[in-house]
Formats: sequence, C-alpha cells, structure tokens
Amino acid sequence: MTTVSGPELRPDTNEATAGRGAWIVLPTYNEAENLPGMAAAILSTLPGATLLVVDDGSPDGTGSLADGLAGADARVRVRHRPAKQGLGRAYLDGFEIALAGGAEIVVQMDADWSHDPAVLPSLIGPIVGGTADLVIGSRYVAGGGVVDWGVVRRLISRGGSIFARLVLRLGPHDLTGGFKAWRAGTLATIPFEGIHAGGYVFQIEMTFRATRLGARIVEVPITFRDRRVGLSKMSRRIVVEALIVVVQLRAEELWARARGRTTPGTVGRMPPGTPAVEPPVDPTAPPGSHPT
Repeated sequence: MTTVSGPELRPDTNEATAGRGAWIVLPTYNEAENLPGMAAAILSTLPGATLLVVDDGSPDGTGSLADGLAGADARVRVRHRPAKQGLGRAYLDGFEIALAGGAEIVVQMDADWSHDPAVLPSLIGPIVGGTADLVIGSRYVAGGGVVDWGVVRRLISRGGSIFARLVLRLGPHDLTGGFKAWRAGTLATIPFEGIHAGGYVFQIEMTFRATRLGARIVEVPITFRDRRVGLSKMSRRIVVEALIVVVQLRAEELWARARGRTTPGTVGRMPPGTPAVEPPVDPTAPPGSHPT
C-alpha cells in the first residue's frame, strides 16, 4: 500500500463512533435558521466527529446559538470572528484550529443545506480507506447534479470549473464546489499564508495547491441543492475575483518556473511514494469520461 502523510486511519465500523478523528468545519453568517438542524444532522451521521462552527459575527445571533449548542454537546466547538471577512478566511481559521486540535480528517461544508450531511460517510471514506488525500463532493461527475438553480447560476459554476481546469491544467471536474474532505497531513502541507483567500476562488485555489503538491484527489458524486433558508452570498464581485485569481495563479506558476523556483505558495511535495494526480487528457471532456 502506498505510504501517505498523516496518522494511519482505520475504518470505524462502530456506528456510535463513526467519524472519530474527523472535524467538520462549518462557516456561518446569518444561519440561525439553518444551524440547529444542520448540526444535529451532521452529528447524527458522524457521531464520533467534532463540529467546529466558525461564525463571522452574524447579526442574527447565529454565534450565540452556536454557543448554546456547544454548551449542550461537547462535540461542538465555536470560533467567533469579529466581522465578516470572507469564506476563505473563515475556512483557513477553522482549518488551523482543527489541525491544532489533532484532527485526522478535516471536512469543509456549507451550513445552508446545500451540502447533504448524509453524504459525509462517502466523502471521508476514500481517506479512511487510504486511497485519497483530498475528496471532492462533485456535481459534475456521473451521478452528481444540481437542483433548484437557474441557467445563469449553472453557467457560472460550470463555466468557472472549465475555465480553471483549462488555465491551471487540473484534473477534477468540480473546482468551484466547497464540499470537501482533507487528510489532515495533506492540508497541513499547504501554507495558508500564500492563499488568495476569497469565496468562490478559495475552492479553486486550494485544489490547485493540493494538486501541485502531488495529493491524490478523488471525486464522489453529490446532488447540490440551493439553500433552504436565506439568500445566496454569490455576487458579481466574487465571480470576477475568481477569474482574475485563476489567471494570476497560472502567471505566478509560469514566472516561478522561468526563474527556476517552486510554485509560489508551496513548500515542497508530498512524501515519496504518494502518486501525483494525472493531468486531464481533455479538460473539456464531459462528466464521467475522465477517471476520478
């Protein structure tokens, strides 16, 4: 079996402790109506996991609600941030706390029910089984999909992934989604200070960094549903930022290569013996035609 970074993980067949060693990082901003049910669903699916709520000073009292959940259940932790600073920064803050807390697997997901907690066992399965370092919940592989979205939103999401795959020469089909599971050792290898953290682009950049470090990436199909309650936080500014940063990442990489340096923001490679992710043969190939 291939040697991978991080502690050895063994499948947990005990339903009462399923997810042990996994931390679920859940950023929130005005999610008071969604948080209680989401937290209950996550911990019901993975009873052995730790749930970390990262709240950006929600005006609707989400932070106080999270404190109440933590007071009633030791598996819930809360990170309070003074103000809204972007989804990427919230995730990076949560990642650092999870890694410092001894997480073996770190999961990132939305609090608005767009990401189904029932998928969590499938998401962490390849990491527990030793076959992946990063698992992406993918809308754009066979079996995956999107419901409750209009044509424009579908074009932005799918077009963003195709654009990033072409420019950055990446293999995964879904680069803009945020439902992911990380092997802790892989996540710890990425220097967070070099991330152009934002919303939409954060998801692309983290997969880009992991790929360049040689991480084994697997996509599992998910069905993405639009949020049940509240308003989408997608904006034109976020989309434009993503396009600019994708081009910037490629330019930085080419410039560093020309100067004989490593890719900006990386500090080395995964341990010897960890297979690199193969680049796509055809980045515009339809879902299911590229091995995942």
